[in-house]
Amino acid sequence: MSNQTATMEIPAKQSSYGQSMAIIGMLFFVFGFVTWLNGTLIQFFQIVCELSVSQSLLVTMAFFMAYFCLSIPSSFILNKTGFKNGMALGLLVIAAGSLVFIPAANARSFGLFLTGLFIQGAGLSLLQTASNPYASIIGPKESAAKRISILGICNKTAGALAPLILGSIVLKGAAQLEKDIANAADVATKNQLLDALASRVIGPYVVMAIVLALLAFMLKRSSLPEIDLDKEDEGTSAATNGKTSVFQFPHLLLGVLCIFVYVGVEVMAGDVIGSYGKSMGMSVDNTKYFTTFTLLAMLLGYVLGILTIPKIISGQKGLQISAVLGIIFTVAAYMSSGFSAVTFIALLGLANALMWPAIFPMAIDGLGKYTKIGSALLIMGIAGGGVLPQIYSGMFDQKSMFNFLYSSSMDFRHAFLYCMVPCYVYILFYAVAGYKVGKK
Repeated sequence: MSNQTATMEIPAKQSSYGQSMAIIGMLFFVFGFVTWLNGTLIQFFQIVCELSVSQSLLVTMAFFMAYFCLSIPSSFILNKTGFKNGMALGLLVIAAGSLVFIPAANARSFGLFLTGLFIQGAGLSLLQTASNPYASIIGPKESAAKRISILGICNKTAGALAPLILGSIVLKGAAQLEKDIANAADVATKNQLLDALASRVIGPYVVMAIVLALLAFMLKRSSLPEIDLDKEDEGTSAATNGKTSVFQFPHLLLGVLCIFVYVGVEVMAGDVIGSYGKSMGMSVDNTKYFTTFTLLAMLLGYVLGILTIPKIISGQKGLQISAVLGIIFTVAAYMSSGFSAVTFIALLGLANALMWPAIFPMAIDGLGKYTKIGSALLIMGIAGGGVLPQIYSGMFDQKSMFNFLYSSSMDFRHAFLYCMVPCYVYILFYAVAGYKVGKK
């Protein structure tokens, strides 16, 4: 009788684990789709709002700075709502941000567009603060990187689809439209063309808002189990060695900086690649799809991660290899031109793929009851995705908010090199030594 009971409980646990992974996978799909629309939006706003490269890169600043501002508040919200309700709330906040695109498009207001993006980033901050530690602790610690790699496939599949779908709608015939706008006979004709282009973004974002609201309802009614991290970590309180603050974990703080520079290089490879191509004289009809190339390379990286971690290599070793590849591909892009350079930038997606799955579990390891706030600090590091592109543009564009870095002798190729290589060097340091600083 006891043997029968035991054999029946195992499938039940496997079923619960599978359902939880499926739901979290759906949320990671949402992260990827919403986040990687930015590469297309950067090029779209350059035309619609008549912006310079650095001005259009405020898209990433508005979107990712929401993580910096709201990650710690998100942890307090999760303490009140729990993980499940908090994630449903996050989906509704993203839906609200999507609806802001309606008045923004009608007024052709870049400021309103940025407001909508900030609200979306706020919702994603709440979602990520909940779902990433959930994914890390829902199964065995040693397979956390592999588990997040599986979820990363959901994320990057959505990311690869996002620019294809949005680009085919809002940037259809964009090269010819740019010429028509430039050759418009008068201001009224030009504004009419720009207004028509701006209105293209309304439909996709209304549909996205509706889908997100439905997902929130479904998540609220789902079987996703609640996790009490405080209770989960009672048995690991000894691992904290009597520490009284999350700031007493040096490996976590170094991990926050590692997440900051990692997300920065990921966004540079995915969102800036289109502007990089345009700076080399390529048509927007081609560059609007470049983000997809980076995401496909990341997908390949995640598959390799699933096959190799932890059976062949550890997450830490994978991070070391990834950082070295990042340096090699960045230097190769600098030393080449045209589609060869774009190819090497896209290959940075392969180098970046295993970084988040490796860094996050390494950084929250041993935090015990401080796991929630530690996760929030790591999510704050996502702000690097907004800061690094601005530093990059500030090196060669006087209109950037980082124009104090401006050098008339520097072009976008040098700026890309000087931004990326130091970031990968720091990631390599964290993979070799930083992750164990302060640990016994």
